[in-house]
Amino acid sequence: MNEAKRNEAPLFPAADAHCDFLYGMIHSGYDLRRPTKRQAIRLDKLKEGGVKLQLFAAWVDMQLDVNPLNQVTGMIDAYYRMLAANGELTPLTKEFDPEGDRIAAVLTVEGGEAIEASLHNIAILHRLGVRAMTLTWNDENRLAYPAKGGSRRGLTRLGKEAVREMCRVGVAVDLAHLNDAGIDDVLSIASRPVFASHSNSRFICDNPRCLTDEQIEAVSKQGGVVGVNFFSKQLTERRSATITDVVRHIDRVASVGGTKAAAIGSDFDGMGTYIDGLDSSAGLPTIANELLKLNYSEEDVRRIMFDNLYNYILRFC
Repeated sequence: MNEAKRNEAPLFPAADAHCDFLYGMIHSGYDLRRPTKRQAIRLDKLKEGGVKLQLFAAWVDMQLDVNPLNQVTGMIDAYYRMLAANGELTPLTKEFDPEGDRIAAVLTVEGGEAIEASLHNIAILHRLGVRAMTLTWNDENRLAYPAKGGSRRGLTRLGKEAVREMCRVGVAVDLAHLNDAGIDDVLSIASRPVFASHSNSRFICDNPRCLTDEQIEAVSKQGGVVGVNFFSKQLTERRSATITDVVRHIDRVASVGGTKAAAIGSDFDGMGTYIDGLDSSAGLPTIANELLKLNYSEEDVRRIMFDNLYNYILRFC
């Protein structure tokens, strides 16, 4: 890429609903300003890609010999240390100016194990800044069952109570990683719009982590969004995926749920391998360009790249 092209500002701002940078910050020394070779979320690449909103997940790793809540509070501390060390980032508030020079950050949790079966911990996490949470990752827990494994059981009694409490205090319910029966339960009892931070279209790729057309439509009707991720196994049944596959999933979500339902949820720093051209946030403008080639209007491309996720999560900030 020539220097003139590199310095050219992206046509659209970008918003990303999911990354695992905080886990890497704790366990692998990730740093936004002094990145390791492995990390994808980097300050220079966020700027190059026009990112104005980034959601940072605190992922609960059940393989660690550390209780889940302690893991999450450690990553919450890392989140605030990251903000303190990088003045370019700021917590998302209703006063945030997307046209300004700063990047809004939102703290989320990946894995309902974090509440350790106590509804009180939902309110505590909210007070610490958490604004969204998945009920599961890839393991069943006291709340729900994951897409991985094929269980047909829905939310547990505690899981249903947790959804109601999340809606009460203002923690967005994230459907990512949840199984079909659990998704149905959430959609039936949630009193606030829910979203899927990093889930794709099952019509395009038959993977249980992807959402059916009916689920996408239901999320959209409630006022939620679906963030398309960049993980090859959830994009294509071929050995590896391309940016074209990402755009196909976005197009399907937009076709089924409307252009106000589609968003980006990269899963950066949560994958071992990356799509050529999408190994960091710097590649996001390519997605916008491909959508324009499909005759999406500039207004709709801006919605997909930024406005939809921004308008959704701002309700919880």
